[in-house]
Formats: sequence, C-alpha cells, structure tokens
Amino acid sequence: MKGSKILITGPTGQVAGPVIDAWADQAEIVALARFSDNAQRERLEAAGVQCLQADLADPASLQGLADDFDYVLNFAVVKTDSFDYDLAANAEGVGRLMLHCRNARAFLHLSSTAVYQYAGHEPRSEDSPLGDNHRAMFPTYSISKIAAETVCRFTAKQFGIPATIARLSVPYGDNGGWPWYHLLMMQAGVPIDIHPERPNSYNLLHVDDYLEKLPFLLGAASVDATTVNYGGSEAVSIEAWCAWLQELTGFEPVFRESEQAFGSLAIDTTRMHQLIGPTRIPWREGIVRMVTALAPELLKPDHG
Repeated sequence: MKGSKILITGPTGQVAGPVIDAWADQAEIVALARFSDNAQRERLEAAGVQCLQADLADPASLQGLADDFDYVLNFAVVKTDSFDYDLAANAEGVGRLMLHCRNARAFLHLSSTAVYQYAGHEPRSEDSPLGDNHRAMFPTYSISKIAAETVCRFTAKQFGIPATIARLSVPYGDNGGWPWYHLLMMQAGVPIDIHPERPNSYNLLHVDDYLEKLPFLLGAASVDATTVNYGGSEAVSIEAWCAWLQELTGFEPVFRESEQAFGSLAIDTTRMHQLIGPTRIPWREGIVRMVTALAPELLKPDHG
C-alpha cells in the first residue's frame, strides 16, 4: 500500500480505525464520513489524514471528492432503522461511490456474514442462501447489506470496476469488539443472550489478521466482484470465548437463551484460504491481548 492514494469510508468505525493507524504514514489517505463528532475528525487530521464530510445517502455529497484514488475501501454502514435512509446510504451510496471512483485499481466493499440465512451449525459458504438474519436487533442491517452487495456487483460488471465483497465475521482486537462487550457484561452481571441451538459459533478475526489480509483482498478484486468470507480460520463459540474470559478474569458469564438471538454464523473458509490464506492469531491469544490492552487490571495474577 506504500505510496498509494486511498479513500476510506467509515473511518471512525472499529475496523477502519486500525487500518488508518497502520497506513497513515505510508499512504495518502482520504477519510470520508458524516463526522458528527468533531473530535474524531480532529484526531484523524492530526495523523495527517485528509477528511471530507459527506453523507452517502445524499447524491450531491461527493462533490469536492477527488476521483484519482488507487484504492477505495468502503467500511461505511448506517443503522438508523429507517429503510429509506439506510438503503439510500448503504446500497445506493455504494453505487455512487464506485462510479465516482471508477478509475481505482480496486474497490473493497466490506459486507457482513449477517447476509446469510440462519442455518444452525452449518458453516456458511459464499453460495449459501441469504436471509434477514439480524432483524431482531438491527431491523435494516441484513437487508441493507444484501442490497449493497447487489449494487456493488452490478456496478462492477456494468462499468468494469474491479471489486471485492468481503463478508466480515466478528472483528476484535486491542480496540475491543464483541468479546470485549461480553466481558463488560460479565463484570456487571448482565445476562448475555444466546440462541438455544448451542453452541453459538462465529469466526473471530483479530485486527492483526485483517490488517495483513486487506491488501490480498484488494488484489483479488475482479469486475465480477469477487465475493469471499472474511473471518478467522478457526470457528469459536460465544460460550467458549466467555469461558476463556472467565478463566482470565474470574467473572462468570450469565447466559440467557432467546430465540431472538442471532444464532450461530460460522463460515466456510475454503474460498478465503484459496484467495488470501489462513489467519495467524489464535483466538485465545487474541483475547488475552485484548484484555491486556484495554483493562489489564481485570486479569487474574496468573494471566497478568
């Protein structure tokens, strides 16, 4: 990525933040977001990142944005529960962005495994049925993600824009993630909702691994819009990572079974391994590092 000009949308999110931190001193980065928090914008600008305030739901929002980027990484997502707005921002916005940056070498659209229909413990492959997976908690999320993939795929083929659609599992690392929220819930004695069809398995993706794999995802871009799962090579359940957190900290998880919980969303990593290779960080090691970075005082002496 050295020497490249890169556009990153959603720069204040959990996934994009470490990417910008890792690349800011070796590439020219432009960050595009609504920037409702001025402090976040100021932090990025202090790191040498050019910031542009824009709303992808607004057709006029990209005025003033350059069109000579080498790479575009679309990490932006909105979840307002308004289908009109969320589809405009998340789906139509992808098309606007791709057309504006149609000369890029590669366009990476970060999707989600939330596009998959619930299927119990069967690992989802890229050709598995899609469905409204996250409706119970995020009414517009899964449908917006499916729509965004469709717009991305159409635009890539229609206008010859190399693209990759990466369906992200569960990111985590030194800046938090789902296991971190679970630890906070365990500390406070708050019940953790899980689906009755145990175990509730996912593919934790450590920040070190997704940073390492991003250039490979860009390299896999094609005008057919390469679609690939994007998670850790090893599936692990909520129950297992909470048990590990208990071993590390002594806080006991309280599980509450609910049909409204997301349920298992483990992925088939075959295509991912073919395209970008396996991940390296074992989930237990990654979680120890996470707690050490965010709250080392919570670790028991034998793990500190």
